[in-house]
Amino acid sequence: MSSRKLLSETRRTFPATKVHCQQPSRILIVDVTSPSWTNTCSVLSEALENTLYLAHSLTGSCRVPLLSLYIVQNQQECLLPFTQVKENFARIQACISELRSLPREGCFPQGGNGVVQAVQDGLQQFKQYSRHTAAGSSANSSVEITILTSQSSQEMAKQLEKKLKDVDLVSLRSIQVIEVLKRDFLQPEDVEQHMPAEEPDSNEIAILGMDIDVQTIEDNVISLEMLFKSWLHDYSTEREHLHLLLPSGGFSHATAPKTTLMCLKCDLQERLLDPALLSGTADGTVRAADVNSPCQMAAWPATVLYKLRVVKALKSEGVCESVLYGLPFIIKPTSCWQLDWDELEINQHTFHALCHSLLKRKWMLLARREPQNTGPNWNTVVYSYYIIVPSDSATLLVKAIAVRELLLPSTFPALLPEHPERVHGPVESALNSLEVEVAYNPLHLKSNLYKYLKSTLYKPLHRQQAQPRDQRPERHQSKQHQSRAKATVAPLLMAPSPAQAFRPAAARRDSCERSLLPKEYEEFLQ
Repeated sequence: MSSRKLLSETRRTFPATKVHCQQPSRILIVDVTSPSWTNTCSVLSEALENTLYLAHSLTGSCRVPLLSLYIVQNQQECLLPFTQVKENFARIQACISELRSLPREGCFPQGGNGVVQAVQDGLQQFKQYSRHTAAGSSANSSVEITILTSQSSQEMAKQLEKKLKDVDLVSLRSIQVIEVLKRDFLQPEDVEQHMPAEEPDSNEIAILGMDIDVQTIEDNVISLEMLFKSWLHDYSTEREHLHLLLPSGGFSHATAPKTTLMCLKCDLQERLLDPALLSGTADGTVRAADVNSPCQMAAWPATVLYKLRVVKALKSEGVCESVLYGLPFIIKPTSCWQLDWDELEINQHTFHALCHSLLKRKWMLLARREPQNTGPNWNTVVYSYYIIVPSDSATLLVKAIAVRELLLPSTFPALLPEHPERVHGPVESALNSLEVEVAYNPLHLKSNLYKYLKSTLYKPLHRQQAQPRDQRPERHQSKQHQSRAKATVAPLLMAPSPAQAFRPAAARRDSCERSLLPKEYEEFLQ
């Protein structure tokens, strides 16, 4: 409880973290000194690559606007300076290829300050990048750091606490220290227990006026993929996303004003990615959900405050699945930093009480979406309705439910009481041959979506590579470093400078990088 309170107080103390681009930039620091790097290398590269395929292909503003990648061997090295994910697929792909090609286990001793130096260098690089992009409307002034290591996450957090006391952390939103365990691969049904996006084995250490999120995950593709996919969620905490309005129970029916309502302040979270938002999977005419549409809600981007007014309770067994439509969203108590801690705490307890009571009664809630604009131009208001479903967790599920105007006539003929044995036998035999599972687990099924997105992203790259040699731009670098990502921001000086700790190959790339830098950065390399 105390660490969570510190987090809330931090959000109130540093309102400067509000940004135009709500998603934070990302710094990924990979500690490759693990004795099990052979296995971790392949699964980490696949998981990161899969997530970036999604981030690059989703329409709308990019959910991972900027990405930087560091590796820590005996020293730290920046494989990928801050890069816009959507516009630089080839550069990011080259970085992941280089990550896969790193030397395997037994090559580098553990220990040292490489991770801390990578954090310091990453923060300085981000500070300089932000300074030169502040004039743009999409400027982002916050960054989150994720550290993957096989060392003790608790010990790593203590090192960060000791070494970062005098470092400017204003732009740092959070640090995740992920301890990757070397164990046998889990079966898919067991992996869900270790997915950081669902049920993390984590705790928060309050240091430096902020919280360090400490987690432990398995070194398999699914666990790491879910970790990286958490980047795709909306991380805006400037305001709540949804107001759930219930009739007040504190007055009798005779004396209660009709306008008296209980308001639960909530956040919306996507449960699934909308396939229609993945470029290349539709006919190209599909657009992102219109947040002003009266018939749908959108959890991404969270630019609209929705209001759902509960109008009726329904028995759980009395709702037909055929009248539900659209993607489901998860409702959680809000984590808006602008609310004080007491209000956040009361709101959370009230939300939990609602979940518990609905489960006990076996009820669902029918809610009506209130209009966003009640001005004179809205002479006719079109209402949409939603069903709110409880679960055994501290969350609710909301899904759109059909109304009279949308419902089409349907006939549902009754089952025949008897049927011929000549058809009953084959049907029973066919059903008996099926494998039966107790519950559906989506991790058991793959659709080849990653392969498809990869093929669509590679097409323009292959066309570019097919140019005749005499038409290609000259590259004054050795083949050994052709896949190396080029810096877009000149390194700042440090004492001691982490840039000086880069391996010698980084120094040999200096002349190449300078030629690829924009003119406004060349002065920093003089």
